[in-house]
Formats: sequence, C-alpha cells, structure tokens
Amino acid sequence: MAGTVPTGPDTRATPTTAYTTNGEAVALRAPALAPPGPARRIVRPLGLLAALGALGVCVLLSITVGAKPIPAADVWAALVHYDGTYDHNVIRTLRVPRTVIGVFVGAALGLAGALMQALTRNPLAEPGILGVNSGAAAAVVVAVFALGASGSALIWPAFLGAALASVAVYMLGSRGPASATPVRLALAGTAVAAVLQGLIFGVIVLNDFVFDRIRFWQVGSLVGRDLDIFWQVAPFLVGGVVLTLFLGPSLNAVALGDDLAASLGARIPTIRTLTAIAVILLCGSATASAGPIWFVGLIIPHVARLVTGPDQRWLLPYSAVFGAILLTAADTAGRVVVPGAELEVGIITAFVGAPLFIALVRSRKMAAL
Repeated sequence: MAGTVPTGPDTRATPTTAYTTNGEAVALRAPALAPPGPARRIVRPLGLLAALGALGVCVLLSITVGAKPIPAADVWAALVHYDGTYDHNVIRTLRVPRTVIGVFVGAALGLAGALMQALTRNPLAEPGILGVNSGAAAAVVVAVFALGASGSALIWPAFLGAALASVAVYMLGSRGPASATPVRLALAGTAVAAVLQGLIFGVIVLNDFVFDRIRFWQVGSLVGRDLDIFWQVAPFLVGGVVLTLFLGPSLNAVALGDDLAASLGARIPTIRTLTAIAVILLCGSATASAGPIWFVGLIIPHVARLVTGPDQRWLLPYSAVFGAILLTAADTAGRVVVPGAELEVGIITAFVGAPLFIALVRSRKMAAL
C-alpha cells in the first residue's frame, strides 16, 4: 500500500508523488504551508524558549556531572575564578570543551538531518543512514593512514568524504526506472556505509598507529576533545548553520513539489546545491570534531516536527536546539550509566535511535514528507 502524508492545522493538500515499496509512482496529497493557527503561533516561540532553557540545564549538568564528583561551588569557581587546582583543571580542560563541542555537534547533526529530510522528502534521511558520516570518517582514516594527518588537516578530508558519499548514495538510489524513493535511498546509504565501515576497520586493524589515533573517535566520542579542534572547524560550522537558517523559506517551497515550486519562482537547482553545501559543511565539521555519530539527524527532525509542523522556518531552529540537547544529555548519561566507566556518546545515540529507525521503516506513513 502506498504511504500517505498526514496533514494538520498548518497544511493544505497539494498534489505530488509518492512511491510504493516496489518503486511504483502513485498520487499523493502532500502538505503545503498554510497560516498557522493562534495556538501554534504561541506555542512555537514559547516552545523554542523552553527548549533553550532545557539546553542550558543540560549544559550545566554536563559541566557538573562526571566520574569525579565536584561540588557546584567549585564548578562555579573554576568558571569565574580559575586557580589551576586539579578540580579546576578538570572543569576547564575536560568538561567545558567537551560540552561546547557536544552542543555544536548536536546542533549540526540535527540541522543536517532536517535539511536532508526536507530536500529529499524522505523521512529516513539522516547523515548516518545515508552514508554521509561514514564517508567523512573513511576519508579521515585514509588521511591519517596515508598522510599522517592530524588536527586541522583532517577537516578537508572530512568534507571531501562527505561530498563523495552523498553523490554515491544518490546515484545508487536513483538508478533504474523509479526515482530515489525513501527505501531505495536508505538501502543505498546502508550499503555505502557498510563498504566504508569495512574500509575503516581494515585500515585500523592492519595499522597500529591509525588504531591508536582513532579507536574512540571512530565510534563517535566527545572524550578528550579540546577547544582547538572546535576553533578549527568553527568557521565551517557557523557557515553551515547560517546558510541553513536562510534556506528555510526556500525549503518550504520545495515541499510543494519541484514543478509547483518552480512555477512560483523557486530556483530548484540553486536550492538543492546550497542545501547540499550546507549538509557537507555541517556533517564534515561534526565528524571531524567528534567522529561519526548516528541517529541524531534521524530522531531530532521528527521530534521537532511535532511542535512546529512542516514549516522549515521553525523546524530548522528547533532541530538545532533539540540536537544539542540530545547529544549533551546522551554524553552526560554515558558518564554515569556504567559505574567506574564511560559509554561513548555514539553508543548512547544508537541505543535511542535504532528502535525509532525500525519503527519508521515499518510505518505506513513513511513514503514522503
């Protein structure tokens, strides 16, 4: 049975196309934007303020909670009156950089997932599932193995790998008589990611130097990150975020379907190109900073859409804030869930995201957004 798209108070039906699991095109009523009702006009800004408040709480917990208990008074003193003691060093050199990177990486992954889902109208689109993160990770591993690269030198391989993986997945998913349906793109992304993960594991198993350099980074980790890597990727990350927020109105037009959007004056090729650039900047920066982290970009846009509806002008900021909340909360939970040890943040997000991915695949409402 073909998938259907639910409409809410913010939508009116507009013809577009969906696909069955066999790739057959069928008629579909897709959501188009209508003026929001009074309730949603109030809920959206208040919800965003509440989300920012929740993010502030997560940041405080991330700085405060850890393997070594540190009183709140000492945490505050380390932030405003640093004196070089051991506890102050733990706060300043370990927890603060880890928290800052977690906030920005989570925001980048949430935005990247929202962009990919909006552009492809695919509810399964996500940097990990579509192989983008694996492409960036594989390029970084090859750069470390072949060139001995480190630090800021890893940024450009991450961007290149993300771009090449994106192109490969789209080409594989769109081959044949049917276009790139959600299931085909997800399968193509999974296949590309599997090949790239095999390459990564082959390199790190055969080379002790590479293994020591990236064994924790490769599963997605904020442990041991310092602010140097953040400042190196910050220009690209900020550029991707700014570009993304400007794309909101254009992505609303894309939701109407290419033909109708073009008739309204939208420049579809330009929108697709700018969106792809934003995704590459966001995913490359996030992967270079914290390694490949899956499922953040899958979960967050769906959660944000419950509050915002389909309007990308609100969905994108919500996705950024919710992504930052999820990653900082997951990282904090990973420090306490196993006494005397830590779980990497990529493991926590996988435990949360994998069941949702299965539920989305099994859903009858997954044909298009």
